[in-house]
Amino acid sequence: MELSSFDRKCFDKAVQLAYQAEQEGNLPIGAVISYQNAIIAEGRNAIWFPQYRPDRHAEVEAMRKVPEDLWKFSSDMTLYTTLEPCLMCLAACLLHHIGRVIFGSADDYGGASMVIGHLPTFFSQQASRTEWIGPAHPSVCDELFKRVMQKVEIWQEQGD
Repeated sequence: MELSSFDRKCFDKAVQLAYQAEQEGNLPIGAVISYQNAIIAEGRNAIWFPQYRPDRHAEVEAMRKVPEDLWKFSSDMTLYTTLEPCLMCLAACLLHHIGRVIFGSADDYGGASMVIGHLPTFFSQQASRTEWIGPAHPSVCDELFKRVMQKVEIWQEQGD
């Protein structure tokens, strides 16, 4: 898939947010939501710091910041994320009718692409209305994913 200049701008911002999340001690994952060729919300992973909150994924953080009056246009919004969304983030995108999801790097470890054809009826119907595009920016985002996996492995070892 060829990214437009606006798509690249959104991915550049998502990558900046991923680096910021990493500097804060979190997983390097960033997300941006656009509507009518404008960035309307941003989020970065914040599950570990400032306190442990397992629901603070970059995509969910971005959705929390969408102006309330714009949600009625969610089917015209695009979510850009540096990493393929997990099941929780996929469900959030579908529940909130995000029209297009473009992810930078595939995630064979925890990404939701593998389950899209096996969803319950409501989610399956909504998924058929959502463009799911990726990996769309692997040249940068694959390296971020490697760093995500390294940090997850260290975190898991500390918990054992």
